[in-house]
Amino acid sequence: MLQDDLGWSLGVVFRTYVRMADTLMSAVPGGPRGFQVLTAAAQEEPVRQGALAQRLGIDRTVMTYLVDELEAAGLVERRADTRDRRNKQILATDYGTGLLADLQHRLGRAEDHVLEPLSEAERARFRRLLRKLAVRAQDLDPVADACALVDELDGPRPAHSHS
Repeated sequence: MLQDDLGWSLGVVFRTYVRMADTLMSAVPGGPRGFQVLTAAAQEEPVRQGALAQRLGIDRTVMTYLVDELEAAGLVERRADTRDRRNKQILATDYGTGLLADLQHRLGRAEDHVLEPLSEAERARFRRLLRKLAVRAQDLDPVADACALVDELDGPRPAHSHS
């Protein structure tokens, strides 16, 4: 039966989650990548733009455009690094921090919707088991950028303009 196929099950759940998350991420310039940058800028110590690009697996040129868009939207700001003024640190604005909190809350509700058929105990167990599988899969076949993985699985998407 199709319902017994692991690939089918994973695909259906993943597709549903990604569609809901993509809708939420459309509120952030750059979509999921913009969300990653905003999350790092809001939840970490000030981070250098180049180091963040490397950690998230985003090309430095693309990162520059992405931060430009986030900055124009009032979500982040660039500040000179006090240790090396040639480097820029990315920090979330109050507006960016507020939007991030709202998006994280809404993303949690989307996760609840996907996991609705499960009891709280089943959800906790599912998350633990899924995390265990994901860690093992990451060890076997490392993925540096979750957005690239989604793009790889979804196929080509329309080009994003940086003008």
